[in-house]
Amino acid sequence: MTTTAIREKLYDYIRVADDKKLKAIYMMLEDDITATDEWWKDITLMEELENRYHKLVSNEDKGKTIDELEASVNRLRQKKYAQ
Repeated sequence: MTTTAIREKLYDYIRVADDKKLKAIYMMLEDDITATDEWWKDITLMEELENRYHKLVSNEDKGKTIDELEASVNRLRQKKYAQ
């Protein structure tokens, strides 16, 4: 089963699950959910963002324009879904 199919099944299940089942699922995943919600507490991620910011400000890294970013995303989508 693909990841997409698993997601769809989980979405469908959660939509109709009773309160007891929802609470049980949430308790199993609570740590992961909280970690995702509080990304700014991830020291490694924050250091990387700070480093990238300083490189952009100092022109060490030229960055990408919105048009370049969109073109890159479109190429990746075509490559992924053309298979």
